[in-house]
Amino acid sequence: MGFQTVPEVLLHRIKATPDANAYSYPSGSGWKQVSWKQFGEHVKQIAMGLKALGLANEQRAAILCNTRYEWISVDMGILCSGGATTTIYPSNLPEECAYIINDSDTKVVFAENDEQVAKLQQVRGALQGVKHVVTIDGKATPDGWVLTLNELMEKGKAASQADWEAVCSSVKNGDLATLIYTSGTTGKPKGVVLTHDCWVYEAEAIDELKLLVPDDVQFLWLPLAHSFGKVLEVAQLKIGFETAVDGRVDKIVENLSQVRPTFVAAVPRIFEKVYNKVVEGTKKEGGIKYSIFKWAFAVGKEVSALRQKRQEPSGLLALKNSVATRLVFSKLQNRFGGRLRYFVSGSAPLSREMAEFFHSAGILILEGYGLTETSAASFVNRPDSFKFGTVGPPLPGTQVKIAEDGEILIKSRGLMRGYHNLPEASAETIKDGWLYTGDIGEIDSAGLLKITDRKKDLIKTSGGKYVAPQNIEGKFKMICPYVSQSLVHGNNRNFCTMLIALEPEAITAWARENGVTGGYAEIVKDPRTHALIKPFIAELNKGLASYESIKNFAILPKDLTLEEGDLTPSQKLKRKAVEAKYKELLEGFYAGSMAAA
Repeated sequence: MGFQTVPEVLLHRIKATPDANAYSYPSGSGWKQVSWKQFGEHVKQIAMGLKALGLANEQRAAILCNTRYEWISVDMGILCSGGATTTIYPSNLPEECAYIINDSDTKVVFAENDEQVAKLQQVRGALQGVKHVVTIDGKATPDGWVLTLNELMEKGKAASQADWEAVCSSVKNGDLATLIYTSGTTGKPKGVVLTHDCWVYEAEAIDELKLLVPDDVQFLWLPLAHSFGKVLEVAQLKIGFETAVDGRVDKIVENLSQVRPTFVAAVPRIFEKVYNKVVEGTKKEGGIKYSIFKWAFAVGKEVSALRQKRQEPSGLLALKNSVATRLVFSKLQNRFGGRLRYFVSGSAPLSREMAEFFHSAGILILEGYGLTETSAASFVNRPDSFKFGTVGPPLPGTQVKIAEDGEILIKSRGLMRGYHNLPEASAETIKDGWLYTGDIGEIDSAGLLKITDRKKDLIKTSGGKYVAPQNIEGKFKMICPYVSQSLVHGNNRNFCTMLIALEPEAITAWARENGVTGGYAEIVKDPRTHALIKPFIAELNKGLASYESIKNFAILPKDLTLEEGDLTPSQKLKRKAVEAKYKELLEGFYAGSMAAA
């Protein structure tokens, strides 16, 4: 039979490899190591501390915290107390936190620091169900509403191992484990109800693939409030590899060189940023260095094409690739620590061109696909049978079919129980055991899934032609090294247009070198900046059908960000929010357009 619950998987891991390294995290100028036995003791104290506070089975405890070691130990503490975790992004505003806490009927909130506690204090009057706030780095309050994590662990310290294991045994396979509120590209977030069985299924399916093995070292930076990060947390318990954890995005490159991981999961935005930095940096150096760079990637592209057919270069090509690796590719590989086996990309579409660029440099990115509603991982490419432009075959135990209108339908043990308190939305999404994903795709002859677009994002022009905006936006990111985000617009219009947000660092550097003065807002208004971007649009249009080509574009006055409400925490474009924000600008594209068309 396998395991039944997450606590059962954890207890097995602690007993199987007690002295092996489980986690490492930044401490002072180095990294502190935590063994599985030490981790188990931390979890036990948190779990039994929660029991002392009166948390009952399946009652919710929320985590409002950035990705760090304590997020994982607290999450496991909640699950091993019989409770269920509500995840909240640390970027959420006080009102958004209050909505999630109240909708989930959360009893205890873990808040990272005084800044996060202050958000909760601001809306305390509305948080009727919250008995306690536990702060990781912050200060306790005299009234006892806020206590520190150390104080909570002190309450659980006296509990015996036998008492804790008895609590773990009280958890059932179908019990609620996690409520993840989908950030959503529109409307209020919905609480996705995921059981212990969902996570156990994911852990066992990933283990069966042997994508990850006990000797691996993972670097984990993904938001653990998101299902992509969470699924890696539970897979680790089953497989037993070590994880270095630090969610500070500005430290990713520095951490990779220190940790030297063999495996990293990431979102496409990270690869896009690295790509822009590498290409622009080499262009600036110019001369012989840029010529060598271009030559190396031309060689790498030939090698990549062979390897995609499961062939290896030989003769002169192998020799050229060896030289290209020594002169160019090794530098990029060393940025990631020098011993990376592969990346896994998920959460948003990765363009085929981006995957091939990195593969040319000897860095394999395996694209995967899943939704919060399927406990994250449903499809992933394999190292020995990958195909760029697809998200690979389904995980063991996952079924897929394509509806008549092209929508992808999924069935597995990882499927959510439903949306919390939303029976109608649940019934619309799950029919006859199949999850209607809202994504459009096709399955090729090898059984690999290709995502072509979001059902709701497809543009239908006034001429009746369908346009897939994500595909065009992905191509543009490969063509234009200055772009941060772009949005193709044209639903019910007679032609397509584009809004472009530029990468602040890249465009500011270009402006300095070209005598364009002022800050970002002034730079993007300058006609020379418009003239810089225009040829990239022309290049993009060469590869597009006439009905999907971009007839006009505008550079936005600021970047599109999570903080401004333009992106979800997983860096997906909130299309409707951005279109509403820049409605006047978009309308201006089409003023008198009938005559122009």
